[in-house]
Amino acid sequence: MNSCSKTHVLDHHFLKVPSHVFEESVESTLKVIQNLTYVITSHLHHHDDHDLDQLSHHHAISDCVDLLGSCTQLLNWSLHGIHDPKGYEQFYGTGDVRSDIRTWFSAALANQATCMEGLKDAKTIVVDNMRSSSVLENNLNELLTKSLINLLNMVQVQQNILFPRSKHYNHVLNRNITEHFRYPNVTVAQDGSGNFTKIMDAVLSAPKHSQRHYVIFVKRGLYREYVDIDSNTWNLVMIGEGRDLTVVTGNRSYGGGWPTYHTATFAVTGQGFIAINMGFENTAEPNNHQAVALRSNSDCSAFYQCKFIGHQDTLYAHSNRQFYKKCRISGTVDFIFGRAKAVFQNCHILSRLNRVEGKNTITANGRNFSESNSGFSFQNCTIFRDSIVKNSVRATTPTYLGRPWGKYSRTIFMQTYMSNIINSEGWMDWEGGTYRLDTLYYGEYKNSGPGSELGGRVKWPGFHVITKSSVASAFTVAEFIQGDSWLPFTMIPYVGGLG
Repeated sequence: MNSCSKTHVLDHHFLKVPSHVFEESVESTLKVIQNLTYVITSHLHHHDDHDLDQLSHHHAISDCVDLLGSCTQLLNWSLHGIHDPKGYEQFYGTGDVRSDIRTWFSAALANQATCMEGLKDAKTIVVDNMRSSSVLENNLNELLTKSLINLLNMVQVQQNILFPRSKHYNHVLNRNITEHFRYPNVTVAQDGSGNFTKIMDAVLSAPKHSQRHYVIFVKRGLYREYVDIDSNTWNLVMIGEGRDLTVVTGNRSYGGGWPTYHTATFAVTGQGFIAINMGFENTAEPNNHQAVALRSNSDCSAFYQCKFIGHQDTLYAHSNRQFYKKCRISGTVDFIFGRAKAVFQNCHILSRLNRVEGKNTITANGRNFSESNSGFSFQNCTIFRDSIVKNSVRATTPTYLGRPWGKYSRTIFMQTYMSNIINSEGWMDWEGGTYRLDTLYYGEYKNSGPGSELGGRVKWPGFHVITKSSVASAFTVAEFIQGDSWLPFTMIPYVGGLG
């Protein structure tokens, strides 16, 4: 069964406007996306693979096409949630229609922002031409932003459906998750003993829009390839033999001429993706700046006992609802970043020695608008220096919990052990961007360890020492990512509340 498809009775009480007004607004926004895509693709031309500027230009435009195409899919799903309950139940939703739609509209905003960032980074002529274009009130990009925010404002802020939590779901902790998926559909093995020798070939064998899990078992090995799971490949499960034994590696980087979005060694967009016992790494040198090991745009995606290694921008939690359990994540600058709505539970967060920048930031949440539901929540995690630094045992890099990539950046650490690697101020501003300090939301709740001392923390209006469990509960698995509605079907153990 689709991990995103356990549903309850649908209704339209969550809309602030009549359903026909909502539908008309969605259709109007779809037209804006169509026109914006046309303007951007009109600048797509043949490129010289040896010209880095042309190659970067081509990748940025291609990424935009994919991202805007995903926006179209997300908006169409929202229409299904309104007037096609059967289609919604069968394919798309968790049962909490209000939360689903707000998540999808927020993801569409993230896609649009990524598109424009890529074009800007690639220094293309598209952005300048759009500013002077007479198409759609001279600024399609701004029009799309306003349209998506307008749609979000038509949907009430979520009031979570209470999903039944049976003992079966709570005690999934005691089950061997690999036993549940012990009969893979295909096997990848570099020695030729499986169905495929490359992971991407196995991915391409998976059915499109699958309502059932399609399991790929990847035998131990270092897989030097780039994996991209598209938006039409649903409910893919990838299981390795161990996060240090089955590793996917690459070295694309911004410094190497790739847009950040395109640097990912492993990328997934199709909904319901699950990774278990897998390692993902980007080995680009630190002076090449952004270099993503894994990017997830997948709604209802989950990662269990996985490893993510890189330097700057290691893990790109791009958009939609995501869950990370017992994972190991290491890096230097903004090494967990993006605009997803993600919970990290019982994860090891490791700060690497940074000889380039001299200081590290763990998170960079890019929530740009108050209407967006993006945010990162860390629960029962540990934060240490990465022991990978073998020749310099005492060398550490001052590390901050995060900095605001977006104006409304939102990140919470709760019940987490923080070693003395965490700077006493806790948080860092964005390159002097003090205008974000009263609109962001950074919170800490019942953390422990020498790095959790609150006496020296920043005095920003947007920083909060959370003292009430009722406030902290809003950032738990059950409430923040509606985990009770979809995580039981992944078979990954989790704690829904504060524990």
